Amino acid sequence: MTDFAALRRNMVDTQLRTYDVNSKHLLDAVEAVGREHYIAGHDTALAYADKALTIRADAETRALLQPMVLARMIQAAEITPSQVALSIAGGTGYGAAVMAAMGASVTLLESGEAMAAQARRSLLADGVSTVAVVSGDLSTGPGDGRSFDVILLEGGIDTEPTALLARLNDGGRLVAVMGRGRSGRVVVFQRSGDVVGKRTSFDASATPLSAFQPAPAFAF
Repeated sequence: MTDFAALRRNMVDTQLRTYDVNSKHLLDAVEAVGREHYIAGHDTALAYADKALTIRADAETRALLQPMVLARMIQAAEITPSQVALSIAGGTGYGAAVMAAMGASVTLLESGEAMAAQARRSLLADGVSTVAVVSGDLSTGPGDGRSFDVILLEGGIDTEPTALLARLNDGGRLVAVMGRGRSGRVVVFQRSGDVVGKRTSFDASATPLSAFQPAPAFAF
């Protein structure tokens, strides 16, 4: 029988700690969340591999980010307990579950109901009952108009997510991978009053999200 707890500890020690993930709050949360529950359609032996995994639900696909990339993105978000967080394109819900384990109030937004339903099943299998899962337009956020302390985009973007930045609370952070391939960088946007600044955190790559690609130019 696979000892997932041992594999999880090994992932924390050999993948996260060695990749500058040093927040005890975050590391404790990662050890509390069973990544094996979030890899529907894969051999669970891959749950703690140092790689991104493609997740499918009907015709929808998402990439479950490489563990060390996701962990460093969440660390860059500087989540504290009781903050309100939004996971965009969070797939089956692993990133949302980690943020919930850190004490955040989390909503997961997916573009289609099939992936949202799979996220609900995965979270339930892991015993996570505190993440709200909804479907809608990824580029604008949930339709209820709420604002957030943290927004995590679990995929690559080519343009600044203007509509989502408008939904940050004062002091709120949005973390995303901007650019593709070797040009990809994790960028942290932060609101201060009416101004949103940004800084580059580290190099990374992620599967592009179509909702955040430039509109095709009109050709004569």
